Amino acid sequence: MKKIILAFGASTSSTSINQAFATYTASQLDMFHTKVISLRDFEMPLFSVDLQREEGFPESATKLQQLIQDADGIIISLAEHNGAYTAAFKNVFDWLSRLEGKAWDNKPMLLLSTSPGGRGGSSVMEIASRRFPFNGGNVISTFSLPGFQKNFSPESGVLDDALDAGFRLALKKFIAHFD
Repeated sequence: MKKIILAFGASTSSTSINQAFATYTASQLDMFHTKVISLRDFEMPLFSVDLQREEGFPESATKLQQLIQDADGIIISLAEHNGAYTAAFKNVFDWLSRLEGKAWDNKPMLLLSTSPGGRGGSSVMEIASRRFPFNGGNVISTFSLPGFQKNFSPESGVLDDALDAGFRLALKKFIAHFD
């Protein structure tokens, strides 16, 4: 039976480059069953302990948690807003961390990031790489892609040879974890 990999971009933008990058990456994993989701399908009210106490957990949070629990691995392409997570992703992360305390259910993770700029979302990558292990994330490999519009095509993937080699290495390391 094929392993299940859950993949998504950490943005709710309808034109998210990180969603495109996560989708492309999932398409490279023929040896797995991939499930690509959109955070747009998991909108949640702004987290607060008062709201949680009064109304409980949003149905979308429990549905997303179930997808995480059902997956064997997770790919997230992190969008960067002002050097950190997008507000929508941070909110999802806050709700998930309250459900079980370990938002990522100790799943192996491939963390990606990309941006139009030259750092490729490396600030949010650094934050997530340090934070996720405390919330049940087993970060196997990471890759940041700078200059998305210049260096990526949805059909061909990473266009720059050196960057593609880095991407392929991160992907290979993630895949090898399941051998």
